[in-house]
Amino acid sequence: MTRTSTLSTRMLLVCAAIGVATGILGGVAGLLTIPVLAGPFFLYGLVLGSHVLPGIIAQEVLRQPLVALVTHVVAALIASAFNPAWTLRFIGTALLFGAVQEGVAALTRYRSWGAWRFFISAAVIGAFVAVVVYFVAHLGAMVLWTQVVYLVISVLGPIAWTAVGLGIGSALRRAGVARR
Repeated sequence: MTRTSTLSTRMLLVCAAIGVATGILGGVAGLLTIPVLAGPFFLYGLVLGSHVLPGIIAQEVLRQPLVALVTHVVAALIASAFNPAWTLRFIGTALLFGAVQEGVAALTRYRSWGAWRFFISAAVIGAFVAVVVYFVAHLGAMVLWTQVVYLVISVLGPIAWTAVGLGIGSALRRAGVARR
């Protein structure tokens, strides 16, 4: 009797390929962090929001348990090559974002793959990021309009990147990447 694993070799290879591609983007986002925080810091939500891509693309393409988490970890390792000092930040972000995406998928028992489900996970991630960044960046000390813009972009950043990820994932699925 042959038992198939949850993550087949094919699925792991697809996760790795998506992880490498999105990890490069994550590395670039990491490099942009300091200039963005030093300049138009309220745009940081767009930079940080790009880190939702690995899980969104993997789940849209493969529609299987654990693919978001595995792909996020691969992406974090690749991004770490761009800035080794931030390795723990990249891995922590990967585990958090991947866990949220897997958690939302698990709530639907990995049976519902509508866009709404992806946007729920993006909104949860965006809200979490906004709250954490509010306290870490001491936004309360800034003028009100800056606080509002910063928080809105922090929530909308992951949502916008989720739309991009769904487009990429759908294109990969149509191209046959998910065929068995």
